[in-house]
Amino acid sequence: MYMMWMDLFIMIFATFRITRLVVNDSITSFLRNPFLEISYMEDENGQLFEQTVIKGKGIRRWIGELLSCYWCFGIWCSLFVVLVYVNVDQVQIVFLIFAVAGVASFIQSMVSD
Repeated sequence: MYMMWMDLFIMIFATFRITRLVVNDSITSFLRNPFLEISYMEDENGQLFEQTVIKGKGIRRWIGELLSCYWCFGIWCSLFVVLVYVNVDQVQIVFLIFAVAGVASFIQSMVSD
């Protein structure tokens, strides 16, 4: 399999953006809600912090663990992105869009305070 550097970067940033979209972004909270419960706790200084509680047992719990862990989901997402990217030519433009959004997200996180 021959791959250009640009293909690799598209897959890397598409994986980054899709993973962040599924695990962190509020727009996809409906996907996480059946598996995770978010509660807010107060520490000894009065600061609120978010605590994620995984719901259920068996496969439901496994999916909850996956959706609550950026690194865990990222592995499976990268497998999906690589397999689809190299085997389905028509989907490459979708991954390019995610990659551009991923780079923009990365840059935004670097320049924001």
